[in-house]
Amino acid sequence: MATWARLLTSSGARYAVARAATWDILSAAPWAGGQPTGEQVDTAEARLLAPVEPSKIICVGRNYRAHAVELGNDIPAEPLLFFKPPSAMIGPGAPIRLPAASQRVDHEGELGLVVGRRCHRVHPDEARSVLAGFTCVNDVTARDLQKRDGQWARAKGFDSFCPVGPVVVDNLDLAEGQVVCRVNGIERQRGRFRDMIFSIADLVSYISHIFTLEPGDLLVTGTPEGVAPLTHGDVVEVEVPGIGLLSNPVCQGD
Repeated sequence: MATWARLLTSSGARYAVARAATWDILSAAPWAGGQPTGEQVDTAEARLLAPVEPSKIICVGRNYRAHAVELGNDIPAEPLLFFKPPSAMIGPGAPIRLPAASQRVDHEGELGLVVGRRCHRVHPDEARSVLAGFTCVNDVTARDLQKRDGQWARAKGFDSFCPVGPVVVDNLDLAEGQVVCRVNGIERQRGRFRDMIFSIADLVSYISHIFTLEPGDLLVTGTPEGVAPLTHGDVVEVEVPGIGLLSNPVCQGD
């Protein structure tokens, strides 16, 4: 299994593949054909950034029954899609900034899918072949604005509302996998991928029948029950075993 990251080094932001205690620098993102350059960077000498640079971030709402129920919503008959702007992305350790416009900002721990090649109208049986890998995502949401606006662009789109990372892995146990979210070390969410209303294969197929997907695009698969507000000073963690731990502090923004 390969593990990729996007690093901030003394030479700027670069993609790399993990090798024990070092990173092998790549000429480009792996899903863009990046190859090892022969340069290595020690883990202690680099900072992890969000590991993708997507042209679009496509998210799925209410993909766990218990989460739909906890918010008083019907179970969707087909995937409920929305966008987050790429400008909302932050990496591991970067702060989630609570906007003054909202009085309730929730965490939503999720599994992210990284598209590996340009594709359109993918059959479910071929879905895995178009994915470069998997990562952790926190779909931060201004819950009060989501309810007030009647559409989700503002509630989901504030700067810092899409932590992603810490890395991308090219293989994951989807049958037994799960996502866990903790705030200040206390577990708030835990959901198994097999409990999704719409499977990963079906999501990739459904989304690709609407949008042409480009290498590096990020698909975010929905959150389990247990969403709750974040406050200034919190530390929120999203963990997917096999990928790692995405940790971000929370602070009051402008």
